Amino acid sequence: MSLDEQGKTGKSGEAAANAQWGGRFAGGPSAIMRAINVSIGFDKAMWRQDIAGSLAHAAMLAKVGIISAADEAAIREGLTEIGREIETGTFVFEDALEDIHMNIEARLSERVGEAGKRLHTARSRNDQVATDFRLWVRDSIDGLSAQVSALMRSLATRALEYADTAMPGFTHLQTAQPVTFGHHLLAYVEMLSRDRWRLADARKRLNECPLGSAALAGTSFPIDRKMTAATLGFDRPTANSLDAVSDRDFALEYLSALSIMAMHLSRFAEEIVIWCSAPFSFIRLSDAFTTGSSIMPQKRNPDAAELARAKVGRVLGSFVGLLTVMKGLPLAYAKDMQEDKLPVFEATEAMTLTLAACDGMVRDLTANGAQMRRFAGSGYSTATDLADWLVRVLKLPFRTAHHVTGRLVAMAEAKGVDLGELTLAEMQLVEPGITEDVFSVLSVDASIASRTSEGGTAGSNVRRQADIWLTQLNGEQAGDAA
Repeated sequence: MSLDEQGKTGKSGEAAANAQWGGRFAGGPSAIMRAINVSIGFDKAMWRQDIAGSLAHAAMLAKVGIISAADEAAIREGLTEIGREIETGTFVFEDALEDIHMNIEARLSERVGEAGKRLHTARSRNDQVATDFRLWVRDSIDGLSAQVSALMRSLATRALEYADTAMPGFTHLQTAQPVTFGHHLLAYVEMLSRDRWRLADARKRLNECPLGSAALAGTSFPIDRKMTAATLGFDRPTANSLDAVSDRDFALEYLSALSIMAMHLSRFAEEIVIWCSAPFSFIRLSDAFTTGSSIMPQKRNPDAAELARAKVGRVLGSFVGLLTVMKGLPLAYAKDMQEDKLPVFEATEAMTLTLAACDGMVRDLTANGAQMRRFAGSGYSTATDLADWLVRVLKLPFRTAHHVTGRLVAMAEAKGVDLGELTLAEMQLVEPGITEDVFSVLSVDASIASRTSEGGTAGSNVRRQADIWLTQLNGEQAGDAA
């Protein structure tokens, strides 16, 4: 028997029209139609938001006299009990009721009778889902922002610990100049701080309440949308009912912010993979964040970092997927928008896990300071310090100093020695004005200590900036706890 035939001959109730909207339909949907139309399998994640929205709506309806106080009390009690049922796992979700809104409303009517049927007055599933979805994204932003702050705190703590630990700074993945490991870690604190700002900005823009926009045109009932918005913690009601039910740019902005953050975390994860490799051996992760090989007993694979690196594909794919769904939709609501939630849910889950993994790795890692220092001085990394000395002491134009330094690097390379291992006489063959003082700037420590410009890698800078971040982040944490 075909799937469609099963839909026509299945059990009564399964093939019957949805009782919540089926007055227009004599027959029921086919199994194929039910399968493509149902969303309860994923949108039940919004049950808390749906109940909160319904409680606010019922309170408003009672206040303006559209329903009685007794009906509102019955609705409130019924929704509270339904919340308990869902939390304890006793609530039965029905595919035939399609979505979280219909499932809760149907159960409410079972529990409280006619009062439950009055709840949907002056609203539609269109403004209901738009409200639920905004509430869900807002809650997710708050949760992810807390995780970002925790990761920033871990990075700043380790940066303070490694404020004076020399390591090579790279451009093109080639040794460029010496920096400190603490300075490197603080770079990611800055990136994450911008990620947090983007989430906060997205939260501000989404914090308008669609409820009361009804299907698309508003309602003729004398509702108080400002009351509903305030009850749900929104700043204001949405200003246009067409926009309110059909807008999903808040979800797109959220996914865009997550995509940028995932990219930042992927870059960090890539560096962990590199640093853990035997040729580098800059850091070590414990057994808690590594795995072994099924055939090579010596292997310690940084799989947590590799999987974190990969998550950007999932998150960016969610953003592009939803953007593609929305790009051709005329106003107002279309069922295409049922496809808005899965990418947001999946991206949020991916970022929740990735942030936790990165935070764990930051707290777990141990730096190999001796190995980092050895590489920090490789590749003639103090050449820029030599050029700067020529400008500062001999007053050479920088381009001339650059040329002189290049010739000295070539000489050192030909001799197979570091710059600091050239003799003064050899240096003076290229530039007679060079004095013994030049050797004071050619060490890794001297190079790092000299970078005291604002934002530079000097240990004093790193300690000061790490302290600033930790003071701010710890203060925020204390404020949240209060």
